[in-house]
Amino acid sequence: MIDYSSLDQPFLLQFIFYPRKDFAPCPKNAFDLSVAVGDNVSISCRFYTGNSEWPWILFFHGNGEVVSDYDEISPFYHQKKINLVVADYRGYGASSGTPTLTDLVKDAHVVFKHVREELSGRNLRKDLWVMGRSLGSIAALELASQHQQKMKGLIIESGFPSVVRIMFHLGMPAQVMGREKIDQECLERIKKIFLPSLIIHGGKDSLVPLENAKAIYQHLGTREKRLLIIPSATHNDIMLVGFKDYFNTIQQFIGKTDRTSKS
Repeated sequence: MIDYSSLDQPFLLQFIFYPRKDFAPCPKNAFDLSVAVGDNVSISCRFYTGNSEWPWILFFHGNGEVVSDYDEISPFYHQKKINLVVADYRGYGASSGTPTLTDLVKDAHVVFKHVREELSGRNLRKDLWVMGRSLGSIAALELASQHQQKMKGLIIESGFPSVVRIMFHLGMPAQVMGREKIDQECLERIKKIFLPSLIIHGGKDSLVPLENAKAIYQHLGTREKRLLIIPSATHNDIMLVGFKDYFNTIQQFIGKTDRTSKS
């Protein structure tokens, strides 16, 4: 696991995390799971169930978002016959604790394990596609590099290969020890990912510039990969602007990798 301790300083973390404590009651077609990740610290996950036979995406959301924001988005996945489980981070939504990069990465492994166990315990499909949006790409890439035998595929939306690049882009102070080492380790980790992968990015994203998506795509070890660029989309309107291509491509990707794994 990449050592993020040099970045887990309060004056740096303010550039990375923008936690919200908003939390809405669980919809009728969903259920919540609280995952213990440390002493008196838990992560909130919400499972949006459309059909027990549909595949599942474990989704790590973007910054400034919380699990219950996806109450209104999950029906679009259900229209494509995909179930969705969304995970929060420490300090977000109903989750406790304070977010750090180290904990974000460590917690992702615990969440992944418990989500699979919960699906199995409910006699639902436990094979997972993992998706990360923006900040969530850190967790998704980490899991893809460590649990390839337990994952069906990887989806990165508006993501980045290294948090160091985004921190500098957003004005992070320059005097950070080991930043080049962290960046290189992130790229090396991506090279070891041989899962089917889909990268989605907005062509006019100024928060996480398109070059980040291209870097992920270029460094992925897998040959089964696709880069979908939605030309007129920015960071926060990509789903709306590219609605048809966005969801159709995800559906096609899930369907193709699901059939391939069964053949």
